[in-house]
Order: sequence, then C-alpha cells, then structure tokens
Amino acid sequence: MKNNVITAENLSLSYKANEIVINNIDLQINTKDFVFITGKSGSGKSTLLKSMYAALPPINGNLNVCGVSLKNISTSNKNFLRKHLGIIFQDYKLVENWTIEKNVMLPLLIAGFSKDTCENQACKLLQHVNLLHKADKFPLELSGGEQQRVGVARALAHNPVLILADEPTGNLDEYSSGLIWDLLKSANKQLGTTVVTVTHKIPSLFRLDYRHFEIENGDIHEIS
Repeated sequence: MKNNVITAENLSLSYKANEIVINNIDLQINTKDFVFITGKSGSGKSTLLKSMYAALPPINGNLNVCGVSLKNISTSNKNFLRKHLGIIFQDYKLVENWTIEKNVMLPLLIAGFSKDTCENQACKLLQHVNLLHKADKFPLELSGGEQQRVGVARALAHNPVLILADEPTGNLDEYSSGLIWDLLKSANKQLGTTVVTVTHKIPSLFRLDYRHFEIENGDIHEIS
C-alpha cells in the first residue's frame, strides 16, 4: 500500500452539471492519518466523502483511494476498493431484518470468511461497543446511539485500511459519542487505520494528533 491512502488532483464534484459542489481541489491523506473535514452545512463535506467510497464519480480531475483510481471505475474495482474500506453512515444503514450480530458480520460475510471467524469477530466487537447483550436484537429495537455503535463495529469488522465516517456522532448522547471517538482513535493508534471523518464540530478534548481540513466555497484548505 502506498503511503498516500487518498490523493485528489484537480478534483471537481457535482450532482448537476451546472452546480459544482467541490471545485478543482487537491488533497493528500497519508497512511495512519486521522483527519477531520469540517465546513458549514451544504459546503460539500458529505459530497467529498461519498466520492471517496465511489458513490459519486468525479466530473473533472483525478481521485485515487487505496491505490484504486475512481475515475470511470469499473464495478469489479469498486467492489475491490470497498473491501478495504469501513464506512460509517450518519443514518446507520443497518439491515433492519438482520440481527445486530449479523449486521456486524456483513463485511466479513462479503469477504468470504468462515462462519466461526465471522461470529467470533462480531462477538468481540459487540463487546467493545457494550452491546454483546443485544446481539440477537434487531436494529429498530435499539436507540439511535446503539445503532450507531453497531455501525462502527461493522465498519471495524474486517480491519479496513481506511475508515470513512459521515457525522458519526451527529445526534448522539455524550456516552455513545465518547465511545465512538474512542473506538476510532484506537483503530488509528493501535491498528494504523487511516480515519477520515466529516463532522460539524471536532470534539473539544480530542487527545490524538490529527489533521484538520475545512471546505469553503467549493475549495478545501488545511488548518494547522
């Protein structure tokens, strides 16, 4: 794996041809970086994150994530890329008719791990997020904070190279928020996972070295 986990060159993103959201930016994120991307509502934070997991193609420029070019990416390369990613969504995106345990197992099932490996890893992660006692529950039986903790456990299940998190603590209580930040910090510090998170506010007591980028008027700049 190259030292650069994410490289953007002259990258522009848009949902409509005449409405540029991200305009001609350059960005480099390295292995083991912990990155916050901030900006006002509607500035393009989530748009940029979507492009990083190939949910929104570049309209101009180049974007390379985990060694894969996302310009005109094929379905097979997209599937390959996502095996290296852990994605945390603001709205959780859990499978409602699957148990919590099976939701956490999802990335491992896709990767073809054995049933025993999937179950053991899910058990370990649910214990980390203090939800092992609810392993056989379904998502709608959990609170929002609990569902997001399941989402984080799922994102970590296959030891991804890169975690992309979209407002992971957006509307959560203090306990769940603290637990999620601790999990992401541990993944970064102990496993060397690169973490990129979009948030409206960086935690005031975040005791870990990080990089901070801000999006404004379609441009991005790093705040030292």
